[in-house]
Amino acid sequence: MNKQLVASAALAAVMASGVMAPAHAGGKEKCYGIAEAGQNDCANLAGTHSCAGQSTVDNDPGEWKLVAKGTCNDLGGMLKAEAKQKYQQARG
Repeated sequence: MNKQLVASAALAAVMASGVMAPAHAGGKEKCYGIAEAGQNDCANLAGTHSCAGQSTVDNDPGEWKLVAKGTCNDLGGMLKAEAKQKYQQARG
């Protein structure tokens, strides 16, 4: 637990310093529904975790990976608006 707290504090400090670039920087975009279990890049749509590598199912529509801009659909994924809609429909 203490290691997780230290890691979270370090991540918060890096984010606050502005060192991390936004997801769309460098010609990249978030692509939902293509991450294999344990291979997501960060927090999911459901809000059940906030870290990379914590997805538990392959191709979960709420999990994302950064991909080259314009390639998400070719990879069988969805952009955020479509993923949110699909997630909300699944929740009923």
